[in-house]
Amino acid sequence: MRQNEFEQILEMVCIQLTSEARQKIFQSSPQFEKRVREVLHDVTNKYPEVKIDFNPQPQAFPDIAVGDFGVEVKFTLADTWRSVANSVLETNRIETVEKVYLIFGKMGGTPEVKWDDYEKSVIHVRTSHVPRFEVEIAAEHSLFELMGIRYDDFRMLPMAEKMRYIREYARSRLQKGERLWWLPDNANTEHTLPIQARLYTTLSTEEKTRLRAEAALLCPGIVQSGHAKNKYDDAVLYLLTYHGVICHQARDLFSAGSVANPNNDDEGGIYIERALKLIENEMIKAALTMDDALFIEYWGESVPPKQRIKKWLEKADLLAHDWMPSKSLFLHYDEK
Repeated sequence: MRQNEFEQILEMVCIQLTSEARQKIFQSSPQFEKRVREVLHDVTNKYPEVKIDFNPQPQAFPDIAVGDFGVEVKFTLADTWRSVANSVLETNRIETVEKVYLIFGKMGGTPEVKWDDYEKSVIHVRTSHVPRFEVEIAAEHSLFELMGIRYDDFRMLPMAEKMRYIREYARSRLQKGERLWWLPDNANTEHTLPIQARLYTTLSTEEKTRLRAEAALLCPGIVQSGHAKNKYDDAVLYLLTYHGVICHQARDLFSAGSVANPNNDDEGGIYIERALKLIENEMIKAALTMDDALFIEYWGESVPPKQRIKKWLEKADLLAHDWMPSKSLFLHYDEK
């Protein structure tokens, strides 16, 4: 069967399913997928080489194999042509399928069923426990166009390489103040966001100190004047997006008396300076051990571990007001 023949079959299938949906809408995805199989079976009966499997492997991709072609089936009761699709991993790919298409049943609004080239319909990547494609019928631009790679070339890449493309695409879409939820840079670096969100106030003192040190290192903007708006935003977002920790009061991290003046000695001074002096050792440890991907994300550059404290001081000196971090912090640190 040639490609143009199969596309004509898809058109016939969609016309028939649209007619059926307008008489009585399909109520569920399994019901719709089953009917797609049945109609495909009927329409392809003159092709002896085509066998429609009515008992497919669970989670197989695409949903239906039709010889060299495959059909991924999407369904919604809403009035939209967009839907979350399969995993980027394509772990259960049906290897006999060379070309994949999409059949989409939209039951909201005016019920209709359409088909599209799968590669052209993929428009975005969403992340849950694994990254998943998002598809849209008749999309203006495909994700693969935006990433600069063909779908067939992308799907053959190892996962680490796939993530490199996805990460660059995701970064290109970030708005001011936004951060990625995940930053795996290679197969040996995994970032799994905890399923359960945690409140910062419930953490142990040890964990609070460690997380404050990491956030302070990545976000030198915390040294800005107390009147600076949003100076703690990046630090709070780091705790949320990388550790699943919610901090209701940003001042709890660095400017509250409990962290800047735990001894309650009333000696005054700049609270952020005092708070950072108390966690210098933890910040040094973080500088030596944290993944380079984080510094690329937050600083916009890769910095060797032993040079990160020096680089942080350079950044902090440019941001601080009424004090010079390099004159009071890490005075005895040797980067050699």
